[in-house]
Amino acid sequence: MTSIVFLDRDSLPTAVPPLPLPHRWQDYPATSPEQLLSHASGAQVLISNKVPLRAEHFAQLPELKLVAVAATGVNQIDLDAARAHGVAVCNVRNYGADAVAEHALMLMLALSRNLFAYRRAVLEGGWQQSAQFCLHAAPMKDLSARTLAVCGGGAIGEALAAKAAALGMRLMRVERKGAAQVRAGYTRFETALAEADVLSLHLPLNDDTRGLIGAAELALMKPDALLINTARGGLVDEAALLAALQAGRLGGAGLDVLDTEPPRQGNPLLDVELPNLIITPHAAWLSEQALAKLAQQLVDNIAAFLQGEPRNLVG
Repeated sequence: MTSIVFLDRDSLPTAVPPLPLPHRWQDYPATSPEQLLSHASGAQVLISNKVPLRAEHFAQLPELKLVAVAATGVNQIDLDAARAHGVAVCNVRNYGADAVAEHALMLMLALSRNLFAYRRAVLEGGWQQSAQFCLHAAPMKDLSARTLAVCGGGAIGEALAAKAAALGMRLMRVERKGAAQVRAGYTRFETALAEADVLSLHLPLNDDTRGLIGAAELALMKPDALLINTARGGLVDEAALLAALQAGRLGGAGLDVLDTEPPRQGNPLLDVELPNLIITPHAAWLSEQALAKLAQQLVDNIAAFLQGEPRNLVG
C-alpha cells in the first residue's frame, strides 16, 4: 500500500479531499531539517509546500517515487537530484490566478485611493470635525486611463490584465529584462518601466529574476508610479525600494512577499510606517476558492501518478 507523508500540513489551511485509492496517509504539522528523514522514512510519496528537499535527502530515501508540491513554486526542491534518483516532482498550477490577481488589484486600488489615510482620518475623528460634508484627507488617483505594466505572462498576469482592462487601464506586457528581441505585443523592459504608472510583478524566482528590480530600475520609474509584488520577495532589492520610497522617488509599493519569510529576524521595510507602503503576509493565495482548488489538484496529481498517468511534472 502506498505510503504518503505530508511534511508541512499546517501550511495548507483547508481540508484535503480523500484520495480515491488505497494508501496510508501521515500528516505532520511541520518538519524541521533535523526531522525530515525520520518523517519521510518509507514514504513513496512526499507532499511538501515549503520543506526543502535536497540531494542528501533523496540519496537516503530509496523508496521515494514522487514529491507532490502543494504550491506552484518548486525552488525548495533540488530538481536535478530528484531526477538523478528517479523521483518525479509535480506541482499545482493556476489555482490562485484570480485570487492573486485580485490581491494585486486591491493593493493598486488601496494605494491609488489612499485608502488607509482615509480610514485613519475617520478613526481619528477628522470627518466628524470637518466643516464640509466630505473630508479631503489625502490625494487620490483613478486607475482608469493609467498604464499598467504586467511583468510575467502566466495565468496570474493574464488574470490581472483582464481585470485591469475592465477598469479602463492601458496595458503593457513587459519583455524579459535583457532580451535581444522584443516579442510582438510586448514592450522593452526599460521602456515599460519608464512609461508605467503601475508595475506589477508575476514571475518565478530564479537566477535570472533575482534582484530584477533594483536601484537602477527604480530610477527609471515615474516618481508617482506604484510597484506591486505578489510573486516572490527576491525579485525586488528591498533596501533600494525603501530608499526610493523614503526619498520620494516612487509613488508607492504594495507587497505580499518579502525576501525572507517569515521575517523572524525583522526586515527594514517592516521597521518604517510609510503611508504609501502596504505589506501583507504572503496571503494573496489564501482565498477559500483558491485553497479548495489547490487541495483538489494536489490530490488529483497524486492519484494520476499512482495510476500511471503523471501530470503537472516539473524538472
